[in-house]
Amino acid sequence: MITVVGAGTGAPVAADVVAGAELVVGGRRHLDAVRLPEAAERVVLGPLAPALETVGRYVDAGRRVVVLASGDPGFFGIVRVLAERFGPGLLDVRPGVSSVSAAFARLGLPWDDAVVVSAHGRDVRTAVNVCRAHPKAAVLTGPGAGPAELGAALRGYDRVLVVASELGSGGERLERVTPAEAAGRDWGAGVNVVLCVDGARAPGTVRTVAGPGARPAGWALDEAEFAHRDSMITKFEVRALALARLGPRPGDLVWDVGAGSGSVAVECARLGAAVCAVERTADGADRIRANAAAHGVDVRVVHGAAPDALSALDEPDAVFVGGGGRDLPAIVSRCAGRARRSVVVAMAALDRVPAARAALLDAGWACDGVLLQSSRMAPLPGDVTRLAATNPVFLLWGVRPPARSEGAAQ
Repeated sequence: MITVVGAGTGAPVAADVVAGAELVVGGRRHLDAVRLPEAAERVVLGPLAPALETVGRYVDAGRRVVVLASGDPGFFGIVRVLAERFGPGLLDVRPGVSSVSAAFARLGLPWDDAVVVSAHGRDVRTAVNVCRAHPKAAVLTGPGAGPAELGAALRGYDRVLVVASELGSGGERLERVTPAEAAGRDWGAGVNVVLCVDGARAPGTVRTVAGPGARPAGWALDEAEFAHRDSMITKFEVRALALARLGPRPGDLVWDVGAGSGSVAVECARLGAAVCAVERTADGADRIRANAAAHGVDVRVVHGAAPDALSALDEPDAVFVGGGGRDLPAIVSRCAGRARRSVVVAMAALDRVPAARAALLDAGWACDGVLLQSSRMAPLPGDVTRLAATNPVFLLWGVRPPARSEGAAQ
Protein backbone atom coordinates (compact mmCIF):
# COMPACT_ATOMS: atom_id res chain seq x y z
CA MET A 1 0.00 0.00 0.00
CA ILE A 2 1.15 3.53 -0.82
CA THR A 3 -0.16 6.22 1.51
CA VAL A 4 -0.15 9.60 -0.25
CA VAL A 5 -0.41 12.49 2.18
CA GLY A 6 -1.16 16.11 1.26
CA ALA A 7 0.44 18.49 3.72
CA GLY A 8 -2.15 21.16 2.99
CA THR A 9 -0.97 24.73 3.19
CA GLY A 10 1.54 24.30 5.97
CA ALA A 11 -0.59 21.92 8.06
CA PRO A 12 1.60 19.34 9.86
CA VAL A 13 1.46 15.68 8.92
CA ALA A 14 0.21 13.60 11.85
CA ALA A 15 2.86 11.31 13.34
CA ASP A 16 0.63 8.23 13.09
CA VAL A 17 0.39 8.66 9.32
CA VAL A 18 4.09 7.90 8.81
CA ALA A 19 4.44 5.47 11.73
CA GLY A 20 5.57 2.08 10.47
CA ALA A 21 6.55 3.39 7.04
CA GLU A 22 9.58 1.65 5.56
CA LEU A 23 10.03 4.14 2.72
CA VAL A 24 9.10 7.84 2.82
CA VAL A 25 9.25 9.88 -0.39
CA GLY A 26 8.77 13.65 -0.62
CA GLY A 27 10.24 17.07 -1.15
CA ARG A 28 13.04 18.05 1.20
CA ARG A 29 10.90 20.56 3.11
CA HIS A 30 8.19 17.94 3.69
CA LEU A 31 10.69 15.35 4.89
CA ASP A 32 12.34 17.87 7.21
CA ALA A 33 8.98 18.83 8.72
CA VAL A 34 7.99 15.30 9.76
CA ARG A 35 9.45 13.01 12.42
CA LEU A 36 10.15 9.89 10.39
CA PRO A 37 10.70 6.34 11.64
CA GLU A 38 14.42 5.86 12.24
CA ALA A 39 14.57 2.73 10.12
CA ALA A 40 12.72 4.23 7.16
CA GLU A 41 14.56 4.91 3.93
CA ARG A 42 14.13 8.47 2.68
CA VAL A 43 13.98 9.55 -0.96
CA VAL A 44 14.05 13.28 -1.76
CA LEU A 45 11.86 13.95 -4.78
CA GLY A 46 13.70 15.28 -7.79
CA PRO A 47 13.48 13.38 -11.07
CA LEU A 48 10.47 11.08 -10.78
CA ALA A 49 11.85 8.00 -12.54
CA PRO A 50 14.41 6.95 -9.87
CA ALA A 51 11.90 7.60 -7.07
CA LEU A 52 9.25 5.48 -8.79
CA GLU A 53 11.73 2.65 -9.26
CA THR A 54 12.46 2.67 -5.52
CA VAL A 55 8.74 2.80 -4.69
CA GLY A 56 8.18 -0.14 -7.04
CA ARG A 57 10.73 -2.30 -5.26
CA TYR A 58 9.09 -1.67 -1.88
CA VAL A 59 5.59 -2.27 -3.25
CA ASP A 60 6.66 -5.55 -4.89
CA ALA A 61 8.06 -6.67 -1.54
CA GLY A 62 4.81 -5.79 0.25
CA ARG A 63 6.46 -3.08 2.32
CA ARG A 64 4.72 0.13 3.43
CA VAL A 65 5.40 3.34 1.49
CA VAL A 66 4.41 6.92 2.39
CA VAL A 67 4.58 9.74 -0.17
CA LEU A 68 4.43 13.32 1.12
CA ALA A 69 3.11 16.00 -1.22
CA SER A 70 1.81 19.56 -1.18
CA GLY A 71 -1.86 20.39 -0.81
CA ASP A 72 -4.20 18.01 -2.59
CA PRO A 73 -1.95 15.45 -4.33
CA GLY A 74 -4.82 14.45 -6.62
CA PHE A 75 -5.06 17.97 -8.06
CA PHE A 76 -2.25 18.43 -10.61
CA GLY A 77 -0.20 16.29 -8.23
CA ILE A 78 1.62 13.00 -7.88
CA VAL A 79 -1.51 10.84 -7.57
CA ARG A 80 -1.87 10.71 -11.36
CA VAL A 81 1.64 9.31 -11.84
CA LEU A 82 1.32 6.82 -8.99
CA ALA A 83 -2.09 5.60 -10.17
CA GLU A 84 -0.82 5.10 -13.70
CA ARG A 85 2.26 3.20 -12.48
CA PHE A 86 0.85 1.12 -9.62
CA GLY A 87 -2.93 1.29 -10.03
CA PRO A 88 -5.41 3.33 -7.94
CA GLY A 89 -6.26 0.28 -5.83
CA LEU A 90 -2.85 0.46 -4.12
CA LEU A 91 -3.24 4.12 -3.13
CA ASP A 92 -4.53 5.48 0.16
CA VAL A 93 -4.84 9.20 -0.62
CA ARG A 94 -5.24 11.67 2.23
CA PRO A 95 -5.62 15.12 0.66
CA GLY A 96 -4.76 18.42 2.23
CA VAL A 97 -5.98 21.87 1.19
CA SER A 98 -4.77 22.82 -2.28
CA SER A 99 -2.92 26.09 -2.80
CA VAL A 100 -5.67 27.18 -5.21
CA SER A 101 -8.50 26.75 -2.70
CA ALA A 102 -6.36 28.29 0.06
CA ALA A 103 -5.52 31.37 -2.03
CA PHE A 104 -9.15 32.02 -2.96
CA ALA A 105 -10.17 31.43 0.66
CA ARG A 106 -7.69 34.04 1.86
CA LEU A 107 -9.36 36.54 -0.48
CA GLY A 108 -12.89 35.53 0.52
CA LEU A 109 -13.71 34.62 -3.08
CA PRO A 110 -15.54 31.58 -4.48
CA TRP A 111 -13.62 29.66 -7.12
CA ASP A 112 -16.18 27.33 -8.67
CA ASP A 113 -16.13 29.73 -11.64
CA ALA A 114 -12.34 29.81 -12.00
CA VAL A 115 -10.30 28.12 -14.71
CA VAL A 116 -7.32 26.34 -13.15
CA VAL A 117 -4.24 25.75 -15.28
CA SER A 118 -0.82 24.38 -14.41
CA ALA A 119 2.31 26.00 -15.81
CA HIS A 120 4.60 23.87 -13.67
CA GLY A 121 6.90 22.03 -16.06
CA ARG A 122 4.72 23.14 -18.98
CA ASP A 123 4.69 25.82 -21.66
CA VAL A 124 3.53 29.04 -20.00
CA ARG A 125 1.70 30.19 -23.16
CA THR A 126 -1.29 27.96 -22.39
CA ALA A 127 -1.69 29.59 -18.98
CA VAL A 128 -1.25 33.04 -20.52
CA ASN A 129 -3.99 32.43 -23.08
CA VAL A 130 -6.36 31.11 -20.40
CA CYS A 131 -5.77 34.31 -18.41
CA ARG A 132 -6.41 36.39 -21.51
CA ALA A 133 -9.67 34.63 -22.35
CA HIS A 134 -11.29 34.06 -18.96
CA PRO A 135 -12.30 36.50 -16.21
CA LYS A 136 -11.07 34.36 -13.32
CA ALA A 137 -8.12 31.96 -13.50
CA ALA A 138 -5.63 30.32 -11.17
CA VAL A 139 -2.16 29.41 -12.41
CA LEU A 140 0.05 26.87 -10.64
CA THR A 141 3.52 28.23 -11.28
CA GLY A 142 6.97 26.79 -11.82
CA PRO A 143 10.50 27.82 -12.81
CA GLY A 144 10.32 30.05 -15.88
CA ALA A 145 6.53 30.18 -15.59
CA GLY A 146 5.88 32.45 -12.64
CA PRO A 147 4.33 35.87 -11.93
CA ALA A 148 7.00 37.76 -13.90
CA GLU A 149 6.47 35.71 -17.06
CA LEU A 150 2.67 35.89 -16.75
CA GLY A 151 2.81 39.63 -16.13
CA ALA A 152 5.04 40.26 -19.14
CA ALA A 153 2.68 38.36 -21.43
CA LEU A 154 -0.43 40.05 -20.01
CA ARG A 155 0.75 43.65 -20.48
CA GLY A 156 -2.07 45.62 -22.05
CA TYR A 157 -4.78 43.40 -20.56
CA ASP A 158 -7.01 44.77 -17.79
CA ARG A 159 -6.17 42.16 -15.19
CA VAL A 160 -5.28 42.03 -11.51
CA LEU A 161 -2.76 39.38 -10.47
CA VAL A 162 -2.82 38.06 -6.92
CA VAL A 163 0.47 36.34 -6.14
CA ALA A 164 0.19 33.87 -3.24
CA SER A 165 3.51 32.84 -1.68
CA GLU A 166 4.47 30.48 1.16
CA LEU A 167 0.85 29.70 1.97
CA GLY A 168 0.33 28.31 5.44
CA SER A 169 3.73 29.42 6.74
CA GLY A 170 4.77 32.32 8.92
CA GLY A 171 5.94 34.13 5.79
CA GLU A 172 2.63 33.80 3.93
CA ARG A 173 1.99 36.68 1.49
CA LEU A 174 -0.79 37.62 -0.91
CA GLU A 175 0.09 40.58 -3.12
CA ARG A 176 -2.18 42.31 -5.63
CA VAL A 177 -0.24 43.68 -8.60
CA THR A 178 -0.78 44.78 -12.17
CA PRO A 179 0.75 42.69 -14.95
CA ALA A 180 3.43 45.37 -15.45
CA GLU A 181 4.29 45.33 -11.74
CA ALA A 182 4.50 41.53 -11.74
CA ALA A 183 6.79 41.57 -14.78
CA GLY A 184 9.25 43.92 -13.07
CA ARG A 185 9.97 41.84 -9.98
CA ASP A 186 12.01 38.81 -8.98
CA TRP A 187 9.54 36.68 -7.06
CA GLY A 188 11.89 33.98 -5.80
CA ALA A 189 10.97 30.36 -5.23
CA GLY A 190 8.17 30.73 -2.68
CA VAL A 191 5.25 31.37 -5.05
CA ASN A 192 2.46 28.78 -4.78
CA VAL A 193 -0.18 30.08 -7.18
CA VAL A 194 -1.12 33.21 -9.14
CA LEU A 195 -4.75 34.26 -9.39
CA CYS A 196 -5.69 36.33 -12.43
CA VAL A 197 -8.93 38.31 -12.22
CA ASP A 198 -10.75 40.61 -14.62
CA GLY A 199 -12.94 42.55 -12.21
CA ALA A 200 -15.08 43.98 -14.99
CA ARG A 201 -16.14 40.54 -16.24
CA ALA A 202 -15.88 38.36 -13.10
CA PRO A 203 -19.04 36.22 -13.18
CA GLY A 204 -21.27 36.44 -10.14
CA THR A 205 -24.07 34.02 -11.00
CA VAL A 206 -24.78 30.84 -9.07
CA ARG A 207 -22.96 27.93 -10.71
CA THR A 208 -24.08 24.37 -11.32
CA VAL A 209 -20.99 23.07 -13.12
CA ALA A 210 -17.57 24.13 -11.84
CA GLY A 211 -14.86 25.56 -14.07
CA PRO A 212 -15.12 28.01 -16.98
CA GLY A 213 -18.49 29.19 -18.17
CA ALA A 214 -20.60 26.72 -20.10
CA ARG A 215 -19.56 26.36 -23.72
CA PRO A 216 -22.10 27.87 -26.11
CA ALA A 217 -24.94 25.58 -27.14
CA GLY A 218 -24.41 26.67 -30.73
CA TRP A 219 -22.07 28.68 -32.90
CA ALA A 220 -22.11 30.21 -36.38
CA LEU A 221 -24.48 32.83 -35.02
CA ASP A 222 -26.85 34.70 -37.28
CA GLU A 223 -25.46 37.91 -38.75
CA ALA A 224 -28.10 39.84 -36.79
CA GLU A 225 -26.23 38.93 -33.59
CA PHE A 226 -23.43 41.32 -34.61
CA ALA A 227 -23.22 44.99 -35.44
CA HIS A 228 -21.80 45.28 -38.96
CA ARG A 229 -21.54 47.73 -41.85
CA ASP A 230 -23.46 47.22 -45.09
CA SER A 231 -23.59 43.42 -44.67
CA MET A 232 -19.77 43.35 -44.53
CA ILE A 233 -19.64 40.32 -42.28
CA THR A 234 -18.54 36.71 -42.65
CA LYS A 235 -21.79 34.83 -43.27
CA PHE A 236 -22.74 32.14 -40.79
CA GLU A 237 -22.33 29.30 -43.31
CA VAL A 238 -18.74 30.37 -43.93
CA ARG A 239 -18.15 30.94 -40.21
CA ALA A 240 -19.34 27.43 -39.37
CA LEU A 241 -16.74 25.77 -41.59
CA ALA A 242 -14.03 28.28 -40.65
CA LEU A 243 -14.54 27.51 -36.94
CA ALA A 244 -14.35 23.79 -37.66
CA ARG A 245 -10.98 24.26 -39.37
CA LEU A 246 -9.64 26.71 -36.76
CA GLY A 247 -10.60 24.49 -33.83
CA PRO A 248 -10.49 27.24 -31.14
CA ARG A 249 -10.26 25.94 -27.56
CA PRO A 250 -9.15 27.07 -24.09
CA GLY A 251 -5.40 27.70 -24.02
CA ASP A 252 -5.26 28.68 -27.70
CA LEU A 253 -4.49 32.08 -29.19
CA VAL A 254 -6.35 32.88 -32.42
CA TRP A 255 -5.76 35.80 -34.75
CA ASP A 256 -8.65 37.27 -36.76
CA VAL A 257 -6.91 39.31 -39.46
CA GLY A 258 -8.97 41.86 -41.37
CA ALA A 259 -11.59 41.25 -38.71
CA GLY A 260 -14.28 43.65 -39.97
CA SER A 261 -17.15 43.20 -37.51
CA GLY A 262 -15.14 40.68 -35.48
CA SER A 263 -17.74 37.92 -35.86
CA VAL A 264 -15.10 35.18 -36.18
CA ALA A 265 -13.08 36.66 -33.32
CA VAL A 266 -16.11 36.74 -31.02
CA GLU A 267 -17.11 33.19 -31.90
CA CYS A 268 -13.60 31.90 -31.18
CA ALA A 269 -13.65 33.71 -27.83
CA ARG A 270 -17.05 32.19 -26.99
CA LEU A 271 -15.43 28.77 -27.52
CA GLY A 272 -12.76 29.57 -24.92
CA ALA A 273 -9.77 30.78 -26.95
CA ALA A 274 -7.83 33.98 -26.42
CA VAL A 275 -8.32 36.15 -29.50
CA CYS A 276 -6.55 39.05 -31.16
CA ALA A 277 -8.51 40.88 -33.87
CA VAL A 278 -6.56 43.03 -36.35
CA GLU A 279 -8.54 45.73 -38.15
CA ARG A 280 -7.21 48.64 -40.21
CA THR A 281 -10.20 51.01 -39.85
CA ALA A 282 -10.93 52.90 -36.64
CA ASP A 283 -14.71 52.45 -36.88
CA GLY A 284 -14.20 48.74 -37.52
CA ALA A 285 -12.00 48.43 -34.43
CA ASP A 286 -14.70 50.15 -32.34
CA ARG A 287 -17.33 47.84 -33.80
CA ILE A 288 -15.32 44.76 -32.82
CA ARG A 289 -15.00 46.01 -29.25
CA ALA A 290 -18.74 46.61 -29.10
CA ASN A 291 -19.54 43.14 -30.46
CA ALA A 292 -17.16 41.50 -27.98
CA ALA A 293 -18.74 43.41 -25.10
CA ALA A 294 -22.23 42.48 -26.29
CA HIS A 295 -21.30 38.79 -26.14
CA GLY A 296 -19.43 39.04 -22.84
CA VAL A 297 -16.02 38.00 -24.17
CA ASP A 298 -12.58 39.59 -24.18
CA VAL A 299 -11.13 40.23 -27.64
CA ARG A 300 -7.89 42.18 -27.91
CA VAL A 301 -8.31 44.64 -30.79
CA VAL A 302 -5.28 45.88 -32.72
CA HIS A 303 -5.96 48.91 -34.91
CA GLY A 304 -3.53 48.56 -37.77
CA ALA A 305 -2.97 47.13 -41.24
CA ALA A 306 -1.62 43.65 -41.85
CA PRO A 307 0.96 42.32 -42.44
CA ASP A 308 2.94 45.00 -40.54
CA ALA A 309 0.53 45.00 -37.58
CA LEU A 310 1.19 41.28 -37.01
CA SER A 311 4.85 41.66 -36.08
CA ALA A 312 4.27 42.59 -32.43
CA LEU A 313 1.65 39.90 -31.76
CA ASP A 314 2.33 36.69 -29.86
CA GLU A 315 2.54 33.46 -31.85
CA PRO A 316 -0.97 32.14 -32.64
CA ASP A 317 -2.26 28.59 -32.72
CA ALA A 318 -4.68 29.36 -35.55
CA VAL A 319 -5.37 32.31 -37.85
CA PHE A 320 -8.44 33.42 -39.76
CA VAL A 321 -7.81 35.85 -42.62
CA GLY A 322 -10.98 37.60 -43.75
CA GLY A 323 -9.50 40.59 -45.53
CA GLY A 324 -6.29 41.85 -47.05
CA GLY A 325 -6.98 42.98 -50.60
CA ARG A 326 -3.84 43.15 -52.73
CA ASP A 327 -1.69 42.40 -49.68
CA LEU A 328 -3.42 39.04 -49.15
CA PRO A 329 -0.51 36.82 -50.35
CA ALA A 330 1.94 38.63 -48.04
CA ILE A 331 -0.51 38.39 -45.14
CA VAL A 332 -1.11 34.67 -45.66
CA SER A 333 2.61 34.05 -45.96
CA ARG A 334 3.31 35.95 -42.71
CA CYS A 335 0.55 34.05 -40.91
CA ALA A 336 1.80 30.69 -42.18
CA GLY A 337 5.24 31.54 -40.83
CA ARG A 338 3.86 32.19 -37.34
CA ALA A 339 0.86 29.90 -36.77
CA ARG A 340 1.33 26.65 -34.89
CA ARG A 341 -1.61 24.71 -36.27
CA SER A 342 -3.82 26.17 -39.01
CA VAL A 343 -4.53 29.15 -41.24
CA VAL A 344 -7.99 29.68 -42.75
CA VAL A 345 -8.56 32.21 -45.55
CA ALA A 346 -11.94 33.48 -46.80
CA MET A 347 -12.12 35.19 -50.22
CA ALA A 348 -14.95 36.51 -52.34
CA ALA A 349 -12.70 37.31 -55.34
CA LEU A 350 -11.75 34.40 -57.59
CA ASP A 351 -8.58 36.19 -58.71
CA ARG A 352 -7.03 36.03 -55.24
CA VAL A 353 -7.42 32.29 -54.67
CA PRO A 354 -4.30 31.07 -56.58
CA ALA A 355 -1.95 33.49 -54.81
CA ALA A 356 -3.34 32.66 -51.36
CA ARG A 357 -3.06 28.94 -52.07
CA ALA A 358 0.50 29.39 -53.34
CA ALA A 359 1.45 31.24 -50.15
CA LEU A 360 0.28 28.32 -48.03
CA LEU A 361 1.99 25.72 -50.21
CA ASP A 362 5.23 27.72 -50.38
CA ALA A 363 5.27 27.71 -46.57
CA GLY A 364 5.27 23.90 -46.68
CA TRP A 365 1.70 23.55 -45.45
CA ALA A 366 -0.90 21.05 -46.60
CA CYS A 367 -3.68 23.04 -48.30
CA ASP A 368 -7.31 22.29 -49.07
CA GLY A 369 -10.40 24.34 -49.74
CA VAL A 370 -13.97 24.62 -50.94
CA LEU A 371 -16.26 27.02 -52.76
CA LEU A 372 -19.27 27.66 -50.53
CA GLN A 373 -22.49 28.46 -52.39
CA SER A 374 -25.54 28.48 -50.16
CA SER A 375 -29.18 29.39 -50.69
CA ARG A 376 -31.31 30.49 -47.78
CA MET A 377 -35.04 30.06 -47.42
CA ALA A 378 -36.87 33.36 -47.99
CA PRO A 379 -40.61 34.12 -47.86
CA LEU A 380 -42.65 35.14 -50.92
CA PRO A 381 -46.12 36.64 -51.07
CA GLY A 382 -48.82 34.05 -50.86
CA ASP A 383 -47.29 32.21 -47.90
CA VAL A 384 -44.75 30.39 -50.06
CA THR A 385 -40.97 30.13 -49.85
CA ARG A 386 -38.13 30.53 -52.31
CA LEU A 387 -34.39 29.96 -52.10
CA ALA A 388 -32.27 33.13 -52.12
CA ALA A 389 -28.64 32.62 -53.12
CA THR A 390 -25.86 34.20 -51.08
CA ASN A 391 -22.61 35.34 -52.64
CA PRO A 392 -20.16 32.46 -53.17
CA VAL A 393 -17.07 32.44 -50.97
CA PHE A 394 -13.82 30.51 -51.35
CA LEU A 395 -12.50 29.05 -48.13
CA LEU A 396 -8.92 27.77 -48.11
CA TRP A 397 -7.19 26.25 -45.12
CA GLY A 398 -3.63 25.29 -44.52
CA VAL A 399 -2.48 22.80 -41.89
CA ARG A 400 1.05 22.67 -40.57
CA PRO A 401 2.70 19.29 -41.34
CA PRO A 402 2.33 16.86 -38.39
CA ALA A 403 6.02 16.56 -37.47
CA ARG A 404 6.44 20.30 -36.98
CA SER A 405 3.03 20.65 -35.33
CA GLU A 406 3.92 18.01 -32.72
CA GLY A 407 7.26 19.68 -32.05
CA ALA A 408 5.59 23.06 -31.57
CA ALA A 409 2.98 21.55 -29.26
CA GLN A 410 5.69 20.16 -27.02
